[in-house]
Formats: sequence, C-alpha cells, structure tokens
Amino acid sequence: MLRTRKDLEAAESAGLCSYAQRVVDSFGREVPEPEHRLRTAYQRDRARVIHSMAFRRLEYKTQVFLNGTGDHLRTRLTHTMEVASISRVMARALGLNEDLAETIALAHDLGHSPFGHTGEKRLNELMKGAGGFDHNQQSLRVVEFLESKCPGMPGLNLTSEVREGLRKHQHEFVRTDPQSGSEIRYPSPSLEAQLANVADEIAYYSHDLDDGLDYGLLKEADLEGIELWSRCADRVRQDYPGFEGGSFRRQVIRNLIDLEVENVVEATAARIEEAAVQSAEEVRACERNLVAYSDELRAANAQLRKYLYQNLYYHPIVAEPNSQGGELIEKVFHFLVQHPEKMGKTSVARIESEGLERSVCDYVSGMTDRFLFIEAERCEKEG
Repeated sequence: MLRTRKDLEAAESAGLCSYAQRVVDSFGREVPEPEHRLRTAYQRDRARVIHSMAFRRLEYKTQVFLNGTGDHLRTRLTHTMEVASISRVMARALGLNEDLAETIALAHDLGHSPFGHTGEKRLNELMKGAGGFDHNQQSLRVVEFLESKCPGMPGLNLTSEVREGLRKHQHEFVRTDPQSGSEIRYPSPSLEAQLANVADEIAYYSHDLDDGLDYGLLKEADLEGIELWSRCADRVRQDYPGFEGGSFRRQVIRNLIDLEVENVVEATAARIEEAAVQSAEEVRACERNLVAYSDELRAANAQLRKYLYQNLYYHPIVAEPNSQGGELIEKVFHFLVQHPEKMGKTSVARIESEGLERSVCDYVSGMTDRFLFIEAERCEKEG
C-alpha cells in the first residue's frame, strides 16, 4: 500500500522518543514551500544535500592523505558517508530522528576547503581582517547561500533543524519563531545535531587510524601501548584466534567503532535520564550537551588523538604535501584577488554584495584538490 508523507510523519511521531526532534514540529524553512506528497521535509533536505555540487566535490578533497595518493584511502566524501552511517545507527538506538541526524552528517563538511585542515588554516590566515574562514561556518554558508537549487532563492532552503546542526561550536543558538517572527535564543542544539557531531569524531578516530596502518605510517606494534587499540586487539585475538595482517587490523577497527558507538549510546541514555528531558525543546534548554562519551572513554580517546597527531597528521608524508597545497591556495587566492575576472561568472557577480576577498574565498574553498592544481598552473602561466 502507498505510504504518503502524512503516513510517514505519523509513523515517525509514534516511533520516536519524546525528546527526539519530530519533523511535524519543525520550525520549517526560511522560505515556505508546499509539502511533498511522498517525502517528509528532512528526507527532502537529505536529497538536496546529496544532489548538491558541493557534495559531489567532496570525492576529490583530502581527508588526511592527499587525494589520489591511494585507491583505498578515505576522501572527504567517504568520510562523510561513514559519519552518516554512524549517525543513523546511534539515532536508531536512542530513538531519535534518523533522517535528521543523517542529513546533518551528510552536510557537515560541505564547506571544507581543499587540502584538509591545512587548507582551512591557510584560508583563515588569508582572510584575517575579512571575517576569517572556518569550514563549519562555510558549510552553513554553502547550504544557505552558495548552492542554488531552488528557483528564486539562494541556497538549498533547508529546514531550520538541519541548519541548526551545522552551527557547530556555538555557545548560543538563535532561530525565528515562524508564527510570531520573534527570535528564540537557547544554549544547545537538538540531540540529532549533537549526535552527528560526535559521529564525526568516531569516524575519523577509526578511519584515520585504519588509513595510517594501511599506508604503513603507523605500526601495530607501536599501538599496543594505546589503551583503545590494545583493548580491541585483545578482543579480536580472543574471538578470532589466528587472525593476522589485514584481516586482524580490519576486525580491530570494527571493534573500535562498535566500542565507541555503544559507549556513546549508553552514556547519552544515562545523561538524558538524569536531565529528565521530555521534549526536543527541553533538550535545547539544557546548558550542556547530552550526547557524550563516558569520562573513561573520553580520556582514552584523548590518548589515541595525541598518538595520531604525533605519528600521522604531523608525519612528513602527510604534512608536507598538504603544506604545499596550502601554498598553492595562497598563490591562487592572491592571483584571483588581483584578477577576479578569472573566476566563474557566478562568483564575479557576488563581489558587489559579498566583497572581493569573501567572494574569492568562497571560490577557492569550493575547489577540489585537483582543480586547485589546475588553477595554480594557470596562475603560473598568466601571472
């Protein structure tokens, strides 16, 4: 039998916990649109993110290793997909809105620059005095302004709750009541937004470790002193005696993800019970995030994170190509500031309203690694 949007909304409302964000309680879109007959608002948001140009470009943006370094290494796109998968699993376990959590996860890196965090840092330096650059804020800018899928309006016109989930690292959130038009200020985002943020950490703890081992920059013997690796490795040896090499490593990574997910789900359930929240709005009124690791796992993650920085992120094979990429970003940025007509017509048209530096920043941050190489070569020839 055909299931319409209203059927889906009714099933969702009945199946979610009281503190989940229901789509029927959404604050809606900045520009109101007619509802779809078959899809809920969050399902439409997910489709808009996936079909955006910024999402497609993630395939050719660096996660840790320079894009194209190896066929099996993560890109910004595969990282995003893993975050979305983990978000959906945790949302289901906690009785939260899976569609909303997944959509936030799929959109969380849309504004990331080429060459990973090195590129982000260099763009922030270049934009000093002009508003700076932060990939979280840029992701919001992408969906609210830079992408254009809806006739007669900038951006993707996503729901308030998805855009709220992209406002990371804020101490206060603001949204407009669609009925009264008044501003509502509150300290915390939805549980779905908090969950997607933690899923991002779980994904990169595990897959950066996996990629580092796969590429040979990290050694399993060195990891025996890392609590999380040692705990998961012992479990694999117990459950799968005789496993070695790639099979052993992959099973340890699986165990690591399971451990992280189960810990977050259990610790979060306890914090929700302690806070006694009964609605999504009561969640937003909480002064602290309710989605979190246990104190024990937080400390263990800090040890793993420190190890990854010392042995992977700062390793010359990783750091030097990304540093060179940062230099190319600076070169292209300065060239386009001097020759803005070399940007696409859409970017040139934004200069009047957005300013020269911000328009160039938007253009450069949207580039893939390989397109930036092409633009750098063009700058060399024409500069």
